[in-house]
Amino acid sequence: MKLLIIEGEGKRETILKYLKKIDGDFNVVATKGHVRDLPVRTLAIDVNNDFEPKYVIMEDKKDVVKFLKSRADAAKEVYLATDPDREGEAISWHVANILEIPEDKKCRIVFNEISYKAVAAALKEPREIDRSLVDAQQARRVLDRLVGYKLSPVLCKKIQSNLSGGRVQSVALRLVVDREREILNFKPEEYWVLTAFLNKSGASFRAVLSQHLNKKIKISSKAQMDGVLGNLAKADGYFVKSVKKDISRSHAPAPFITSTLQQDALNKLGFSLKQTAQIAQMLYEGVELGEEGKVALVTYIRTDSTRVSPDAQVEAREFITQKFGAKYIPEKPNFYKTQKSAQDAHEAIRPITVLRTPDSIKHISNKNVYRLYKLIYDRFLASQMSEAEFNTVAVEIAAADYIFKATGRTPLFDGFLAAYSQTAEENTTIKASDEEEGDAEAQLPEMSAGDRLSLEKLDPKQKFTKPPIRYTEASLVKALEEKSIGRPATYTPTITTLASRQYTEKDGKYVKPTELGFSVTDMLMRYFPDIMDVRFTAEMEERLDEIEDGGKVWQKVVESFYTPFEEKVKLALGDDYSVKEPPELTDVVCEKCGGAMVIRKGKYGKFMSCSNFPKCKNLINLPKEPVHDAVTASEKAKIPDEPSDTPCPKCGGAMVIKTGKYGKFLACTNYPKCKTTVRMDEKSENESYGNCPLCAKPLARKKSRFGSYFYGCPGYPDCKFLSNDIVLNEKCPDCGAYLVFKKLKSGIYHRCSNRDCRFETKQAEI
Repeated sequence: MKLLIIEGEGKRETILKYLKKIDGDFNVVATKGHVRDLPVRTLAIDVNNDFEPKYVIMEDKKDVVKFLKSRADAAKEVYLATDPDREGEAISWHVANILEIPEDKKCRIVFNEISYKAVAAALKEPREIDRSLVDAQQARRVLDRLVGYKLSPVLCKKIQSNLSGGRVQSVALRLVVDREREILNFKPEEYWVLTAFLNKSGASFRAVLSQHLNKKIKISSKAQMDGVLGNLAKADGYFVKSVKKDISRSHAPAPFITSTLQQDALNKLGFSLKQTAQIAQMLYEGVELGEEGKVALVTYIRTDSTRVSPDAQVEAREFITQKFGAKYIPEKPNFYKTQKSAQDAHEAIRPITVLRTPDSIKHISNKNVYRLYKLIYDRFLASQMSEAEFNTVAVEIAAADYIFKATGRTPLFDGFLAAYSQTAEENTTIKASDEEEGDAEAQLPEMSAGDRLSLEKLDPKQKFTKPPIRYTEASLVKALEEKSIGRPATYTPTITTLASRQYTEKDGKYVKPTELGFSVTDMLMRYFPDIMDVRFTAEMEERLDEIEDGGKVWQKVVESFYTPFEEKVKLALGDDYSVKEPPELTDVVCEKCGGAMVIRKGKYGKFMSCSNFPKCKNLINLPKEPVHDAVTASEKAKIPDEPSDTPCPKCGGAMVIKTGKYGKFLACTNYPKCKTTVRMDEKSENESYGNCPLCAKPLARKKSRFGSYFYGCPGYPDCKFLSNDIVLNEKCPDCGAYLVFKKLKSGIYHRCSNRDCRFETKQAEI
């Protein structure tokens, strides 16, 4: 038996189907990503020994590694077919080390698409593991670990605990913060647009004022506009000054790369980065297509190259000729310029074969799978088609010393537009031109120089310049790509990491920085301006590319960065500058040691902890919203204690209700001998949360450290019952389990707590 080791479990079935046709003596096993990495809780890089990384088998991959070893021991030949990129090459290298495969063994195979043809060709040409690719990935991993582990203590000391920084993420965050500050500092400027509604032989059209005395006109106030209108009122008439007719051509867009797919999927389909990445991965690995089983539909989806293989071009041109006609294919195949900073390791994202049309999978695949496949398919087909052609006309209209402009465009030949409509960005461009030169898509009446036109009306409009718009996930990806920050495989994790660290948040479809995001950016800019510099980050990507090309030693690249970086870290940790909020002293007594409680700020908001920390580790979570019934210390002094029926849980003495800065709490009357205090939540005195189903004690409502409530038994730790819902003192008539109270959008329900029982009754709302 031969063994083929792949990366993703999702493509195992697809590849195995092809291998059975090639050679039935194959088994396929997936690593499910990396199996070996730097350990989580230590730096694991020997900075004094050529930055040697100390790799360990990941905790959640020990069973996978054990399985790999058992299959490899039984195999007569082992092939490594992980993804065709740096990460994939590194995974193969780690697996080869674990399985003790010799370095000079030709065991590595790569394919850009999962098709019979590609897999068969790859098996015929196994190669050694590419150490340059591995070294480039190692350099990135080591750099990111050094930056993350060294920056995080600075942020924790200067801002708040539990913060972390990253090499690429921090620069991406700066882009978001800089854009937000542009918006906040933006001062709108007034301007006016004057549209003339004109008529020629019964046909109406519009033109926009553009020049005065042969210079571009800018009207900044109502007074200026009134002056213009006054002058035009004296004009002898409106005359056609010039008519320029032409044929314009629009070239087909390039096939998708990772970033442009993410942008178009958001703009056209409304998909988030995560959605696009997940569905694209399915299209690459294989989609269930009825009796055919799993079939891969597109080429590798992490690419920055617009290159297309000659075979794919030939097939596309033949298909276009049959479907649309010979005039829809250009004389020579279309080629597209790839960005200078691109690795160009893979083809563009395209369908494996254009013969598998989107319509052929529409009724046997998931709706969103179909929609994304159609987007990729149509874009690729359009990229191989002829230009679209338009009849265009630009008319200048004179009135007194002013010039109005009108433009129109009518389709002459649809070309690539027969397969792929305009993007949202192209439509936005046309919309902008409406304001300046009329409707670009309008059909103008026939006009010649000297023709007199009738004025129907003049329409002046006051407008204000608008601030730049916030980034969407898609436009942020575009900015990262244009500025060479990261690579296709890093765009999605970079942006999702910022959100998970609560440095950014969504406002509709837009990404904006949180207050914490501003603080982190400002702190990093203060101490590490080079790391936060966009150009510096782009240059580091270029050095990683040079390592991949075999022109740089990865340890030297890391050393050139780390030496000055370490000095900056020492300086940052050595001074007293901080924006941390000092703890706020309260008059609440710690129920564990009697010390004063203080308010601190943590990753999940404000919380109350004992001032005797670390000797006493008592803490109380505070609600995210301010407590509206909070009172000042002077007001509290005027409020008398209230008696209560609650006995002290420690000494049995009577407890009284006191009012503090943060609301009411219970305190033992035997103070100072007994310093017990108990928080009072929003529950009214007679409100019940049900009785414990195990020991019958009344349940208490408690708040978790993450701000959510639960209902627990006061007999803890002897009784460990807890529930996320209020417990009803009723049994389920079907299975005998206790019922719980559920308030949903659809109404109020009494529902069985047993997940296997579906009993519920809807209650009348009061």
